[in-house]
Amino acid sequence: MSRTRQYHLAPLSDDPALDLYSGALCNRSDRVDERAGEIAGLGATGQDLLEASRQHEWFGLHRTTSAWTFREWAPNATTIYLVGDATDWQERPDYQLERGEYGQWSLELPPEALAHAQHYKLSMHWDGGQGFRLPAYARRVVQNDYTKIFCAQVWDAPAYEWQHAFSVPLQAPLIYESHIGMAQETPGVGTYLGFRDHVLPRIVAAGYNTIQLMAIAEHPYYGSFGYHVANFFAPSSRFGTPEELKSLVDRAHELGLTVIIDLVHSHSVKNEDEGLGNFDGTQWQYFHDGPRGMHEVWDSRCFDYSKPDVLRFLLSNCRYWLEEFKIDGYRFDGITSMLYTHHGLGVNFVHYDQYFDGQVDVDAYAYLALANKVIHTLRPDAITIAEDMSGMPGLGAPAKDGGAGFDYRLAMGVPDIWFDFVKKLKDEEWHLGHLWYELTNRRQDEQSISYVESHDQAIVGAKTFAFELIGSAMYDSMGVGAENMIVDRGIALHKMARTLTMFATGDGYLNFMGNEFGHPEWIDFPREGNGWSYQHARRQWSLADRQDLRFHQLAAWDRACVGLIQQHRLISDHYPEQLMVHDDDLVLAVRRGPAVVICNSHPVNSYTDYAVQLPPGEYQLAINSDEARFGGHARLTHGQRFFTQKHDDRTIVQLYLPNRTLLVLLPVDQASA
Repeated sequence: MSRTRQYHLAPLSDDPALDLYSGALCNRSDRVDERAGEIAGLGATGQDLLEASRQHEWFGLHRTTSAWTFREWAPNATTIYLVGDATDWQERPDYQLERGEYGQWSLELPPEALAHAQHYKLSMHWDGGQGFRLPAYARRVVQNDYTKIFCAQVWDAPAYEWQHAFSVPLQAPLIYESHIGMAQETPGVGTYLGFRDHVLPRIVAAGYNTIQLMAIAEHPYYGSFGYHVANFFAPSSRFGTPEELKSLVDRAHELGLTVIIDLVHSHSVKNEDEGLGNFDGTQWQYFHDGPRGMHEVWDSRCFDYSKPDVLRFLLSNCRYWLEEFKIDGYRFDGITSMLYTHHGLGVNFVHYDQYFDGQVDVDAYAYLALANKVIHTLRPDAITIAEDMSGMPGLGAPAKDGGAGFDYRLAMGVPDIWFDFVKKLKDEEWHLGHLWYELTNRRQDEQSISYVESHDQAIVGAKTFAFELIGSAMYDSMGVGAENMIVDRGIALHKMARTLTMFATGDGYLNFMGNEFGHPEWIDFPREGNGWSYQHARRQWSLADRQDLRFHQLAAWDRACVGLIQQHRLISDHYPEQLMVHDDDLVLAVRRGPAVVICNSHPVNSYTDYAVQLPPGEYQLAINSDEARFGGHARLTHGQRFFTQKHDDRTIVQLYLPNRTLLVLLPVDQASA
């Protein structure tokens, strides 16, 4: 399942620190097999794991050639009616569901009983109570503009005709993380079609090969950033129709872009009217009972991964997006919260005991392993990424080695080190040896996606990396030719951090949309505290488009770096190698494949004839961050060539290294390719 550089991955068993935990590792594998057996046998005979992931084809509302069928799982319910526009929102006997085995309810209606775009809900009754509920497998959920009430919607539109077949290429993912609703510049909510027509071309021009879409599954509160999911099978209607989302994916595939989405199976919104909370009159149908079923910090409900019905629901959701919308993979959100009963809150993971103690949810681990098995069996080319900050061994290891089978893990410590450096240290106090360690400290059995910032770093209360560096000077001193030492420093370090992260770390790279050109300020969705403003829930593309602003220069630098990585397959085919680190001089040199990156982060000192050891040959300065087109001071000559020379027992080149500058050298034969 490791898709880019399988040759460098070591088996999970090669970690000697795991020898003490062999029993716990076997228990994890046994639990995976146990859960798979329970799922395959639930409610039918002879079902295998893939068949168990077809739950969405059985439950929910479906149109056949001769009827409408509806099914729901609600074991505690005593009576269920389908109510809505078709029944004048009254409980009618001919729209009453019939109870069957295993807590399953069903209803069959003639074709004329429901019409496209009608609204409906379930009127759920249980001993001692009653409430309106949205079907768990609803594929279309909309909010009334006036009442703000969410309803399921009958969706009988003509089937979308896909135009472009696609398979994920064997390449390092260069991910452009995006939010549909905030992808436009004008205040308001963006749309699938607007993203398709206006943002996809920008992503392609910037050189990225993968897009990661946030907030796709329906969520009642827009300000949750899509992480309080209520309706797991319904693409958010606030951005458009299901067919318009399919059109977006189809266009992305036409442009050669891999499409992954955030999959939030770590928790669920606790809402009862919109979500799964108290669905059939119990809090424990989908979730843990009692305090364990509540995530107090996130104010949400926690799934019980020991229940076969819950696993079938979630595995079906994995399959649904792959097949219905031709999504190419997932970033699994909040995995740390899933894996531990303490949710990772206030815990520093400093000892292997913490990965195997009584606070680990082995059932959650088993679910993740089964999810990867289903996904990669259906789509061997699919990408799965684990958002885990604990470093649990095995998550990114292949299933054949006893791992959970994720293709990648997010390197969540990388943004932490960059923000710590610029917020807590003076520039001259940077310790590049420590920086190198943090950039490259990865388990040998897994691949990682590195980044300087995702959406997380800029949500309300924090800042984008560029704004952290430049601050209020971004408002009046970002014009080309403007002289401002704060801006000069910020732009130089912004380029440096992004380039070192791209070239020196991991097996893929992620950028949140707009940050490639130094997006200002922060992210803040409309809420009562900001007067329901969209001011910070948008992307100011015009800043990058204006050639009289330095945002344009930052975007040009990002594009040049991504272009080199793509052209020479630097991440896909090569591993980073430290050539030298000199903490007193604040100089770091790294080689990745044919490319050599030399960084002088010193705030004041420039160096002449600085010796860097390289293999013999002739090298050319491919790009450098001090070029005028990238917002630098043009102290180096673009395309300059350097010859290695013998010095004692070493082969070196001697370089001029201006302060706060990063150079990329290529062998002459590679530079001209």
